[in-house]
Amino acid sequence: MDSVELRARREERSRERRRRANRRRSALAVLVVLIAAVVIVVVLESHSSGNGSSSAAKSAAAKSAAAKSAAKAAAKRARPAGARSAGGAKAASGHVFSAGGVISTVSPTARGGAPGTTPVPVLMYHVIAAPPPGAPYPGLYVPASEFAAQMRALKAAGWHAVTLDQVEAYWTRGVPLGPGKPIVLSFDNGYHSQYAEAFPILKRLGWVGNENMQLTGLPPSQGGLTDAEIRAMVAGGWELDTQGISHADLVTLDASELYDQIDVARRTIQRRFHVPVNWFCYPSGDYDATVIAAVRAAGFVGSTTVVPGWARPADDLYTLHRLRVLGGTTPAGLLAQIAGAQHDAPPPPSYTL
Repeated sequence: MDSVELRARREERSRERRRRANRRRSALAVLVVLIAAVVIVVVLESHSSGNGSSSAAKSAAAKSAAAKSAAKAAAKRARPAGARSAGGAKAASGHVFSAGGVISTVSPTARGGAPGTTPVPVLMYHVIAAPPPGAPYPGLYVPASEFAAQMRALKAAGWHAVTLDQVEAYWTRGVPLGPGKPIVLSFDNGYHSQYAEAFPILKRLGWVGNENMQLTGLPPSQGGLTDAEIRAMVAGGWELDTQGISHADLVTLDASELYDQIDVARRTIQRRFHVPVNWFCYPSGDYDATVIAAVRAAGFVGSTTVVPGWARPADDLYTLHRLRVLGGTTPAGLLAQIAGAQHDAPPPPSYTL
């Protein structure tokens, strides 16, 4: 092998090394490009997925918020007018509270301050209509227009209607009764006109009443309230109390009959209308120590009478005063009747007509 051939081979090997180096560099460059492409694809997919998850989450959150809003709106529509949930809110006229399925005009968790001492007049109404010819007790009929004028006069004089449960919560726990002068509007016997006439009149004023229903003795066919009408009044903020089963003369009954008229009546109304029924109203106002004991044993908070005067926290809660409003009473006459009875003596321990 001469020097020329040797030199040629050396140059060929050198060129081969350069070619292999170039191929390695090319392969490495391609590999880098491929890796970079893979990384870019992964990043883009991850970013796209992230945006999709965020959008889905935002969409789900929006749907959840919309659902909650719709649920609240539906609950508000389903709630009776003026109703609130039981949770310590102030009990004011027209507000009803539900706890454990029992409807009440006073929140079970409501707290105030020192027990109240202000006396409260309790008015007594019967039929809110003009008396028909030959009515045995025409004085118990107050025409609707007359009743409406009386209510407007009370409001103009600074009065506002509350329930007996609210009065008791004020007297015992200091739960406020709201601004102005509190007054209770009670309705005896469960006449249809109390729903048809008194209920809308009071509703326009934002006021409520106390219905003293009796379970028998005044069926709808004789002008009595239906269960549906009573439920509507309760949903409207009225308090439901009772005069017993049949408006019997309680002082003439034995222990078993008293139990039926008082205890059974309370439990029946509680079960039927899901209300506390904390107050008893003596039929015709008659009561004695035995009747009071039966009312107390049945779990009533107190009772109302027909003895004129204002109800006071210092008096026996089982003999609270009331003021009977008779037909023909003018608005001015009603205001004078209320003012004139403020300092009447406490009710006697027993009473019969």
